[in-house]
Formats: sequence, structure tokens, C-alpha cells
Amino acid sequence: MEDNIKYLSEMERYEIININDGDKYSFLGNNDIVVDENGEFKLLLLNESKGGFSLFRNNDVLEVPWEYVKKIGSRTIIIDIDGETLRRSHI
Repeated sequence: MEDNIKYLSEMERYEIININDGDKYSFLGNNDIVVDENGEFKLLLLNESKGGFSLFRNNDVLEVPWEYVKKIGSRTIIIDIDGETLRRSHI
């Protein structure tokens, strides 16, 4: 296989970091990716709830358009987006 192929199963452990403000958004496995009908990545959905397990978990997410994903490294996903551009949604 090619060296530049990344598997979702290993990317689940990648930490998401916003270089615009230094915030960390946990690991990809705790967040989500939206893919359209053509297989194109559209959004990262970042879970806004902090802390561990809760039955009454807050389902608020931050929507990060895929164009703000700047780099997928060996252990991190780097995004560059300011707070005004982040869109909050409730799922």
C-alpha cells in the first residue's frame, strides 16, 4: 500500500488542534466527519461538551468546514478557524 494512505481506525486517535487560538478538541474518535453523497469531506463536527460520560450529554457541536482543515499529521489534525467563523449547531 501507499505510504500516504491514512486509515480511519488509526485516525480516531488523532488529536484536533486549532492553531488560530490553541484550543484542543479531543480526538477524532470523539468527534465526527460529514461526507457528502460523492464521498467528499464537507465538515468536521466538534463535540462541544466537556468531561466524561453523562446520560444528559449536551449535543451541541461546532461545525468546521473542511477547507479550514490545514494539515493531517502523524498524530494530529490541524485546523485554522476563528471563533466568529465556527458555527454552533444542536444535534
